[in-house]
Amino acid sequence: MKLKVKKLREDAKLPTRGHEGDAGVDFYSIDEVHLPPRERTEVPTGVAIQIPEGCVGLVWDKSSISFRMGLKTMGGVVDAGYRGEVKLCFYNTNDEEVVFEKGQKVAQMIIQKFENCDILEGELDDSIRGEKGFGSTGHK
Repeated sequence: MKLKVKKLREDAKLPTRGHEGDAGVDFYSIDEVHLPPRERTEVPTGVAIQIPEGCVGLVWDKSSISFRMGLKTMGGVVDAGYRGEVKLCFYNTNDEEVVFEKGQKVAQMIIQKFENCDILEGELDDSIRGEKGFGSTGHK
């Protein structure tokens, strides 16, 4: 599989992999971005991508960003037909501002094949679990 990437700005960094065989492709902030406490902020990457048909790009937290910096990625589905700039949304869970430096690795994307489905209205088959939801397997 090939992932085509277009730089929208000369100073943009192409996505990279940290290690051979890693599932996630790392994306970088194109600008210094200030993330106010307890707010959502958009982080531009300066790149557009062409995800292969039949695949989707799923944006995930980098463990160091989520754990050490207290940031959570949001809105992480990029469809194959999208050709605009990859912009990443973060929620700052902290009571203090967090700053991404220009060129900082900020999130990762997994390119994954998926199955399309037809949506049919009707009765659902019974299952052992049924309607049991949150906590249905216990807390311990």
